[in-house]
Amino acid sequence: MNDDEKLLQATRSLYMDEARDMLEQFETALLALEETPQDAETLNAAFRAAHTIKGSSGVFGLKAIVRFTHDVEAVLDAMRIGEIVAAESTIALLLQCCDRIGTMVAEVGGGAADATPVDGDLPTRLAALLQATAAPAAPATAAVEAPVATGAGTWHLSLRFKADALRNGFDPLSFLRYLPRVGTVVAIATLVDSVPSIEDIDPEACYLGFEIRLATSADRATIEGVFEFAREDCTLQMIPPGSRVEECLRLIESYGEEPAIDAPLGRILVEVGALTEHELADLLRAQVSIATDTVAAVPRLGEIAVAAGAATPQVVRAAVERQETLRARGRDEARMLRVSADKLDRLIDLIGELVIAASGAQLAAQQERSAPCAEAAERIAGLVEAARDGALQLRMVQIGETFARFQRVVRDNAKALGKDVELAITGGETELDKSMVEMIADPLMHLVRNSVDHGVEAAADRVAAGKPARGRIVLNAYHDSGSIVIEVGDDGRGLDRERIRAKAIERGIVTRDQHLDDEEIHDLVFAPGLSTASQVTDLSGRGVGMDVVKRNIEALRGTVRLSSTPGRGATTQIRLPLTLAIIDGFLVSVGDVHYVVPLEMVVECVELPQARTDGRDGCTGYFDLRGEVLPFLDVRKFFALDEIGGMDAPGGSRRSVVVVRYGPNKIGLLVDGLLGEHQTVIKPLGTLFSSLRGIAGSTVLGSGEIALIFDVPGLVGAATRGRRQALSDPDPRRGVLAA
Repeated sequence: MNDDEKLLQATRSLYMDEARDMLEQFETALLALEETPQDAETLNAAFRAAHTIKGSSGVFGLKAIVRFTHDVEAVLDAMRIGEIVAAESTIALLLQCCDRIGTMVAEVGGGAADATPVDGDLPTRLAALLQATAAPAAPATAAVEAPVATGAGTWHLSLRFKADALRNGFDPLSFLRYLPRVGTVVAIATLVDSVPSIEDIDPEACYLGFEIRLATSADRATIEGVFEFAREDCTLQMIPPGSRVEECLRLIESYGEEPAIDAPLGRILVEVGALTEHELADLLRAQVSIATDTVAAVPRLGEIAVAAGAATPQVVRAAVERQETLRARGRDEARMLRVSADKLDRLIDLIGELVIAASGAQLAAQQERSAPCAEAAERIAGLVEAARDGALQLRMVQIGETFARFQRVVRDNAKALGKDVELAITGGETELDKSMVEMIADPLMHLVRNSVDHGVEAAADRVAAGKPARGRIVLNAYHDSGSIVIEVGDDGRGLDRERIRAKAIERGIVTRDQHLDDEEIHDLVFAPGLSTASQVTDLSGRGVGMDVVKRNIEALRGTVRLSSTPGRGATTQIRLPLTLAIIDGFLVSVGDVHYVVPLEMVVECVELPQARTDGRDGCTGYFDLRGEVLPFLDVRKFFALDEIGGMDAPGGSRRSVVVVRYGPNKIGLLVDGLLGEHQTVIKPLGTLFSSLRGIAGSTVLGSGEIALIFDVPGLVGAATRGRRQALSDPDPRRGVLAA
């Protein structure tokens, strides 16, 4: 591959990234427009996204995408000017077009020279929609009365014809007669101050001027177009009505949303309709003329525009402020750099190895008992820790981008089921490792669809139950105790406790005489093959999915739990670690085995008190910690380490309890030794240990030894609910270290 081909490949990759971003913005804007059809800014956002896709596709010669997106853009433009209403059917059509553009972009990303042209239903429906707006021309009288009927603003036009206008073949009255085609002439005053005495008058010269009040809904360029052929033989100043000024201010506020640009002030004023191209050219010529004739400071373009009456001070001021904002954003984006995720992952891997090497250097310095070496190793460790934090921060992204995808999911599924459901998003700014964001998307998708299908009732049922007709699903995220918590909640019917229990008994998951509390009943929902749906739908009801959700979340070292209030709704809470790569840990030992506890979960360390109560299973118990009942788990007994040669408990030595917190639960882990903080590079367990509970991974110590990383949620479950319920295998020793 030569340099040109590499450059083309790189730029096309940038095009793909931008196109995907714009498609997300397009879809988001359309979904918002469905809720607020009159929101002009939302409509403008949809138009800008489609326009950007079309423009960037044109740069790469992707004609099929350009042609189809142009048709979509035409419909959006007709909606902006009020010719097409943002009805539900129109939004549904545009959403289908958005999906089709996404498919076309994916084709190009797959290596195609251009996308497959769109034929058939979609172009036909777009054309029909546009054709319906092409109404026959209104009679002249209707054209005159229309601006007044629609409440159009009144423009003030100051028109002065130059002396040579008549010699050049222009009749001033012909232009005045044409004005009623674009509006209603409310008033007109003829200025004759420049007419000389009869002795000095030149019959071929024009001395007339006019002050005109024109009521119209036309834009600035259309009004100026009336005098297009006489632009060189007249001067025209147009003062917009107040509503036009407000419109210009709104357009200025949203100007330049697609790229970060540094547009000249004049270009901004033209593109928002505050000036026309001709007016800008006249102002620039005036500025050049002033610069030529004086050595003093040359007035800025905005000052000249205000002095000439071409633009109002507030419009110029807003345009200048917007220009400064765009310049600042341009400087910020110039410092942004897109980096391949593979390169970033490789960097994280290298820093992980550096962490291990730095730990080894510290250990060697301690063994040599060299103060200079120990000091140097300590400094290196500090720098490595800073580099680690910086590298991990590069992979952190806001989860709100993932949440936003589900607006479309809720909208489409609700309509398919004949329900009225809205999605509310909170905590979208919460950051999570990018790799985890990608892996959590599918479980979240299933939970959201379940809420739409099983959770939220039909509108009639909700009204009968005294609820609003529109159901509500909430996606929420926040940080808690070194973890990220994601909640999917709804205000639907809630979980039917007895129905879940009956289904579990029917499938042999539990027995009839088995007593289960609410939390255990809710956990049954995650059992394979259990479904309480009365009928199978396209969305759910086959008893698959929730067990996969739980398995996928646990594979990320996370937990999932359900809570519900009958008739009020249900909430699924997912708790995940912030990263899967490198963490701060607290190193402990049990016999000759080293373990790591995630440091953010450690509350304190205490000695095991003599006054305590041991559980029946032999590895759990509880004691009084300053007035609080604290359950504890004996790690040695839990993993049956006494049965391994050389793992006997140290005779007479005092044992310690590491108090950890995970969510609302707090327990103690009974260990033999406390070894201090340790930067921990997480290494995944092999497939042989994939079903292991209580261990989340492993790490390499500076000495080269292996340490196991505690799965704190699994240990919390073992201590608070009993070993039998915490482990899927009735024998906790099978497949663990003691095997």
